[in-house]
This record gives sequence, structure tokens and C-alpha cells, in this order.
Amino acid sequence: MKEINFSLWCDFLESNFINSQFTELIQNGTINGATSNPSIFKNAICNSTAYNELKDKFRKKDAKKLYEILATNDIKMAATKLLSNYARGDDGFVSIEVDPNLILASDIIDEGKRLYNAIKMPNVMIKIPAISPGFEAMSELMKKGINVNATLIFSQSQADECLEAFKEGTKKYQKRFPRATLPQGVISVFVSRFDRLLDDRLDEKAKYGIYNATNIYNQIQNSNQSNVRTLFASTGVKGDNLTPDYYIKELLYPNSINTAPLDTIKAFIANGDFTPKALPSDEEISKFMANAKAANIDYKRVCTDLLDEGLEAFVAAFDEILVSLL
Repeated sequence: MKEINFSLWCDFLESNFINSQFTELIQNGTINGATSNPSIFKNAICNSTAYNELKDKFRKKDAKKLYEILATNDIKMAATKLLSNYARGDDGFVSIEVDPNLILASDIIDEGKRLYNAIKMPNVMIKIPAISPGFEAMSELMKKGINVNATLIFSQSQADECLEAFKEGTKKYQKRFPRATLPQGVISVFVSRFDRLLDDRLDEKAKYGIYNATNIYNQIQNSNQSNVRTLFASTGVKGDNLTPDYYIKELLYPNSINTAPLDTIKAFIANGDFTPKALPSDEEISKFMANAKAANIDYKRVCTDLLDEGLEAFVAAFDEILVSLL
């Protein structure tokens, strides 16, 4: 897969896992990056005994500070495991998300810088939701040389905003440090949620998310920003209608990343078919989207609803973590 610059990242982190299977997956070349989000940390922190020692040690801290200690400790461990990949230019990035309750760009920027400086690893990405204050924050962090993961992208308009933010931030960084290595950005395009929502209304199943993601991938590729790549997210499969690795195989595109749950990654490796996928044509995608529109599927409305749902889920997960740490 290296011949087409395709990367596989693990969409799961937990303290014990980082020191066991995660290390093995890196060493055998299966993965070369990782992502996290509030839902992942909720499952880890609320359900694993691996955090009990740190919880006890810092029990006098307020809930958010304690969460950050637990989360940044995991991120730093994962970043250390991935540092060799990063050093040789084989990705090696791991992402941590800002508090999804933040709604002011200035607060997102401050938290992004604080988390990055607390972890003190060059291969950390600060994950920021693709909403209005988030775009300003993305640009500002990129200007500071901080790697950024733009998350919860559903629409082409969101992708355009991310690309502009990355372009402006990179330009300002280059002006300050003309010979320095550029900070890296990924645009996380969510895929499977479209199909889970819309398949009952369409004749062709499990295609809407693929075609929408392909359109956004083409946008990003055509922007010619050397330090920005497409990351396909939400690529796990629910139910038995699709093979577990469907969204990896269907989006095996050059110069892209797929971040997937552990079981999805294992299914993909066990399958053993790593043949790059031919991109569907613009005509094929346009025809499908026209049929979807004829079925009364409003693209903008669907994207807005999925974004709102995603934001609400991350806020709920984050708040559950804080309640559990009180």
C-alpha cells in the first residue's frame, strides 16, 4: 500500500491496548497512525481499570483537568510508539480532540495549543470539528506549526472551508519559517453514517457515503496542498449486510488515510486483498446523486443533520467522562 501512499490508522486507544496490540500493529507495519475522540476515551476511561492508578493519584484535580491528564498520557504513549514512523516520514501521527463544548475560536485555539504543549510530541495532531469557529482555529494552529485533524466533515462546503483554513495557516507559517518542515493537516471525511441513514430510501445500497467521500477526496487532491490529505473516518460496518472491511476496500485511494476500528483493520488484513480501488467516474457519481435527489434526499439537509448528530454525540460522551471523574 505504500506504493500509492495509502495509510491505515487505528481508530481506538486505551492504555493497556497501547502497550500490547497497538505496539504489535505498528511493529508489523499494519498501522502507521492513530486517532481518538471523546467517544473512544469515554469507553476507555469509564470501562477500563487501567486508569485507576492515575485517577487515584490526581483525584484532587477537577474533572476536566483529570480527564486531560488521562487522555494526554495515552496520547503521549501512542505518539512515542509511533515516533519511528514519524521520523522516517511514514505518518506516525496520533490525534487528540479539543473539548467539543467549546464554541469560541479563541477558546479552541487556546486549548489546542495547551494540549499540544502538554504532550510535547511533534507527531501529535489537534483534532478540531469543522464548524465556523473551528476553521479559524485550524488556521491559527497551523500558523503556529501545529498539526491539525479537521473532523466531522460531511459536506463539500465544509471541506472547502478546511482547505482554505489550512492554506492560510500554512502560508503564514511558511512566511515565518521558510525552510521548516510544514505542519500536516488531514480532513476527516465521515462515510458510513450516510449509508446507515439513507440506504432504506435508495436502490443502490452503501454507495452514498462512498460517492460523497470520493467527491471530497477529489476536492482535496485538486487543491494541490502537499501537506493536506484526505482521511476517511467512520468506516466501521454495522450489521451483516456488508463485509467488515467494506469501507476500507472501497476507499483504497492514492494519497489517502483510512482510520478504522480494530476489528475492521483485522478483517482487512485477514482478507489479504490490498488492490488499489479505481475511483468511480464523475459521471457515475453525478448519476447516483441525481437519483438520490429524485428520491427526495436533500444533500445539504442530510449533511447538516449528520454534523449536528456528530457534535451532540461527542459533547454527550465528553460530559459523561467528566461526570464519571467527579
